[in-house]
Amino acid sequence: MSKMKIILAYSGGLDTSIIIPWLLENYDCEVIAVAGDVGQGDELDPVREKALKSGASKIYIEDLRDEFVDDFVLPTLKACAVYEDKYLLGTSMARPVIAKRLVEIARIEKADAIAHGCTGKGNDQVRFELTIKALDPSLKIIAPWRIWDIKSREDAIDYANKKNIPIPVTKKRPYSMDRNIWHLSHEGGVLEDPKNSAPDDVLLLTKTPEEASNLPEYLQIGFEKGVPVSLNGKKLKAYALLEALNKIGREHSIGVADMVENRLVGMKSRGVYETPGGTILIEALKILESITLDKSTLHFSQHLSLKFADLVYNGEWFTPLRESISAFFDKALETTTGTVRLKLYKGRCYPAGVESPYSLHDIDIATFSEDAVYNQKDAEGFINLFGLPLKVRALKLKK
Repeated sequence: MSKMKIILAYSGGLDTSIIIPWLLENYDCEVIAVAGDVGQGDELDPVREKALKSGASKIYIEDLRDEFVDDFVLPTLKACAVYEDKYLLGTSMARPVIAKRLVEIARIEKADAIAHGCTGKGNDQVRFELTIKALDPSLKIIAPWRIWDIKSREDAIDYANKKNIPIPVTKKRPYSMDRNIWHLSHEGGVLEDPKNSAPDDVLLLTKTPEEASNLPEYLQIGFEKGVPVSLNGKKLKAYALLEALNKIGREHSIGVADMVENRLVGMKSRGVYETPGGTILIEALKILESITLDKSTLHFSQHLSLKFADLVYNGEWFTPLRESISAFFDKALETTTGTVRLKLYKGRCYPAGVESPYSLHDIDIATFSEDAVYNQKDAEGFINLFGLPLKVRALKLKK
């Protein structure tokens, strides 16, 4: 019989670094590593050599940057989806695009299984596995953290040292990090205890408020149908625009979120997230929506944003409900075209002007000056009808 062929979601981090030799020790198998480039920068530079030296028969390094932004980030941005008011879903969005490519390569290689390095306590195991089940349920899934005797990151570091595998963490700096073009997340170490303030050296994408520029910066973002298309008047593809905003946001300490979140698996977890460009985009889009969406559509979209965030966080990207909600936002934002001006200063994005050819704001109607459009006497009849249920109830209670 031929050896079992396993596709491994490979990042070169602590967990996946030790999984290759562990799989070879515990399965009669061939391991093919797959690293998805979703904008993690130079982190992927040593990955090819490292995977092959660790025992992988080959490695795919897939450029998923544009697909990630265009097909996953932008739909989530159009929904203004934020989990528990703080987390902008950077890791949550990246997992399904990577898992989708794992399935595609598994088919190319005629593989038997897909393995991942997600902990059994985390959300990512769900995100990877739901995607695999949705796209190819015939593939076996191997999750070493749910099988092996390694019980902690310290154990994993010891295993790596024993096998002479270079790893990007130490026991002194044991943070679990995940980076892509949208964000950088930090968990573990001193962050596990919410009573501990996050050390300043945790931040890698953004400056602290103390380090940030003492001068505000103004910028202008152009949108077409809810999609960002220009920065300061210059047309840019979404990925390049996000890169530019990350650099600008960094200088003004934009987009740092320190939170205790409710994981899907039932526990609370503390994390620090850096999302400079994404935070700017969401703030800008909300400002534009305030003049392009009518009240009912805006309020309903805010309701759906919460559900959309839950779906993405829970790994339910490839589901009919997520696709249906995305279709709603595509329709609702058809007239969300215009420009937004922002002032960035010391961790905040301040509105500095917004305009749209589809604006529903009419100065002639909203003005406090005299106008010939709005008859203020009409308000009395409206209030009488609107307040009628309260009046009836009060009269009944009085009796």
